[in-house]
Amino acid sequence: MTDKLFPPGLESLAGDLVVSCQAPSDSPLHDPMVIAAMAKAAVIQGAVGVRIDSPAHVAAVRKVVSVPIIGLWKQVSPAYPVYITPRFDQAEAVALAGADVIAIDATSRQRPEDLAGLITQIRTVLRKPVMADIDSLEAAAAAAQLGVDCVGTTLFGYTELTAHETPPAWDLLQRLVTTMAIPVICEGGISSPAMARQALELGADCVVVGTDITGIDLKVQAYLRGIRNP
Repeated sequence: MTDKLFPPGLESLAGDLVVSCQAPSDSPLHDPMVIAAMAKAAVIQGAVGVRIDSPAHVAAVRKVVSVPIIGLWKQVSPAYPVYITPRFDQAEAVALAGADVIAIDATSRQRPEDLAGLITQIRTVLRKPVMADIDSLEAAAAAAQLGVDCVGTTLFGYTELTAHETPPAWDLLQRLVTTMAIPVICEGGISSPAMARQALELGADCVVVGTDITGIDLKVQAYLRGIRNP
């Protein structure tokens, strides 16, 4: 962990664990009450924050936890590859639902709204910090210049530019830590406590873990692939 500072109110995230509580849209877990229960369980066990998708889920989680919520709204569109909170009205809905931080896709891909304008509106109109989900050092640097409050390796391995890569983004993380003046969050591909510790030892200011803790659907699929297709 570095000595970079999180925005006021988010200091508790430094050097610790945030749990991403999400579920596929076709899963029975994709229910506000279930997501809220996941988040509450994570916080009771010591997680210092949660990452939540959609206004309905953020609102449900806000009722049961007081820790910081990193909010986003996944909106898939055939017209644009960007799907993590691509528009201001979506960011506004997540903020009004109770999110403390708004996560957005800050890659260089085509998007429905200008990235600079989106970041400015979130920070000035909504008065919320912005987490930039990025896939490369270049995207992180561009987002930092536009005023985001922290960057996360969330989209490494999930964009056209990095589709040949497999998270976690250890090399990218190390480069971000040495070049960014804002907090760097390691997210994506963390599948064990040892890997979470490794991320912090490499300099991450915070670690987000999702599937390995809350991704029941994907974990069951992985086990079945291992059992049935050795």
